[in-house]
Amino acid sequence: MPSTINLYDLSLDALTELLSGWGQPRFRAKQVWAWLYEKPVASFEAMTDLPGTLRERLTAEASLGVLTVSAERTSKDGTVKRLYELPDGQLIESVMMPYDDHRRTACISTQAGCAMGCTFCATGQMGFARHLTAAEIVEQAVHFAQILHAEGDRLSNIVLMGMGEPFHNYDASIEAVRRLMADLGIGARHITISTVGLVPQIRQFADEGLQVKLAISLHAATDDERGAMLPVNRRYPLADLMDACRYYIEKTGRRVTFEWALIAGKNDTPEQANMLGEMLTGMLAHVNLIPLNPTGGYDGRPSDPEAAKRFIALLEGYGVSATVRVRRGIDIDAGCGQLKSAVIRQQRAKTITIDDIP
Repeated sequence: MPSTINLYDLSLDALTELLSGWGQPRFRAKQVWAWLYEKPVASFEAMTDLPGTLRERLTAEASLGVLTVSAERTSKDGTVKRLYELPDGQLIESVMMPYDDHRRTACISTQAGCAMGCTFCATGQMGFARHLTAAEIVEQAVHFAQILHAEGDRLSNIVLMGMGEPFHNYDASIEAVRRLMADLGIGARHITISTVGLVPQIRQFADEGLQVKLAISLHAATDDERGAMLPVNRRYPLADLMDACRYYIEKTGRRVTFEWALIAGKNDTPEQANMLGEMLTGMLAHVNLIPLNPTGGYDGRPSDPEAAKRFIALLEGYGVSATVRVRRGIDIDAGCGQLKSAVIRQQRAKTITIDDIP
């Protein structure tokens, strides 16, 4: 990558200072800012109200981000999945999901890889590489905003549910969320942060004063079973996690969404539903049931629709609301980490020579 100024690294004040140093009037910074976030475009040439000399200098000395598209897939349901390469060679994924109610949701990553080691997650299976910066997190959403703006549409929702654990990269994730609200104009209630359950950070998040939604990856209702699937549970068991969730609800007045990947014969049983219902009774909570998105490193299967209906009915008996999430992008392996895993397998296959074959 050339040594240029990434404009997504800059605040409006910093952008104003940069352009003033180039001899530009102060209003030019607001014009550029609008092209970055309010009517986002993918090139300096598209910033049509700027003088040609400024566009030329921006092209020579600045950049619109650092992410390079390495692979892209589009599903028959309209879901778009992108694999990005970072300047250091790391790969991350982002997904844009269109819904019939006109929502346009971007699912973005906060880390390259993940240290949490969840057994059924493709990202967890590949391990941790590094944290993303706030600018790298925000830029993923901006790219989809650019695509939608060019189509006369707009990005409406963002979920930090891609590769990585947002609360393991807490400071950058929170900075990115604040920028997504202030710069890209996404309302707090249209942003969701998903965590596997880092208890201290959940409490810290509750004290931030943000109206951003919180989702907890739960997936099992006993410590033994959850610890086998999500190693983080061995450090922060369910009792501590539930206490932190209650603290969040008390501080914010917002409900918590509990994510539950339905795995046939494992956690879709009446026993699991009853234990979950007992655990969440009286809590301002909703259960988001997600039929498992299979990965190569995990042999579980998604539950069938009838099992999901029984699970919901049992939870309703405890006064706990639950719905089955609409599965998006199944034909393009839209689950986090799956495209990266496929590309890495392809790259490894290309490196095999005749001498490597037994």
